[in-house]
Amino acid sequence: MGKQTAKRLPAWLSRRMGQPSRLHDMKNILRSRNLHTVCESARCPNIGECFSKPTATFMILGDVCTRRCGFCSVDKTAEPLFVDANEPQNIALTAKELGLRHVVITSVTRDDLADGGAAQFALTIRAVRDTINPISIEVLTPDFKGDEKALKIVLDEKPDIFNHNIETVSSLYAKVRPQANYRQSLQVIETAKKIADCIMTKSGLMVGLGETKDEVKSVMNDLFHAGCDAVTIGQYLRPSAKNLEVSEYISPEVFKEYEEYGKEIGLKHVYSGPFVRSSYNAEMFVR
Repeated sequence: MGKQTAKRLPAWLSRRMGQPSRLHDMKNILRSRNLHTVCESARCPNIGECFSKPTATFMILGDVCTRRCGFCSVDKTAEPLFVDANEPQNIALTAKELGLRHVVITSVTRDDLADGGAAQFALTIRAVRDTINPISIEVLTPDFKGDEKALKIVLDEKPDIFNHNIETVSSLYAKVRPQANYRQSLQVIETAKKIADCIMTKSGLMVGLGETKDEVKSVMNDLFHAGCDAVTIGQYLRPSAKNLEVSEYISPEVFKEYEEYGKEIGLKHVYSGPFVRSSYNAEMFVR
């Protein structure tokens, strides 16, 4: 069995909730410093496991996005929030309190800002490095509208991993990412590798939105030729009734096939499975 149409969740998509007390403690720490995580805002199915470890993907620049991607449950209805000058240091202090040795920093897309929020990424990287030593840092950035100067602002701070998600296959962009461009996202990866070839480049995509196997493999080839080192592939799960419906549930066997294919074409790291998300178990890429 390779695929299952999207009606009832198949057995391989059952998920443990984690420890409620630790989830509560983690949320209290985040709220006390006015911090956001993509784990909560995007309703990630791994939140119970990750918050219980604890690990988290910090989301800077507020929790309101200027784009309207069909798969994402991050708020798109309100006005974007002001840039919080205390946010970088608050993230650094929280990461230290949690005893983190690998920090993932992402953001909502902020097309309203001249640099797309690149300076806030740089300040956050710097604050974490100044507060915790040793520490490895991964950034998961928006496309910055393809602005090479914005990318350089982030990369000049030398994160260990630079991540930008391609998200889906080219033919589904108009439906899934109507305000983004497939070729531009590939260019972001290529430019990042050109600016800082010593930094690991990474990208991720979701499956189950109506793509074909050949299309997924074509994306993997495109990423490889763009200079991408690591690729994550996971099952799209509808976060709310307002988001795109799941077209099909992809079996673990197909995820394994994608992983093997990626290694065959020369990708250094491929992490593929139903619950894989771009920053899920992110520290393993550093190891």
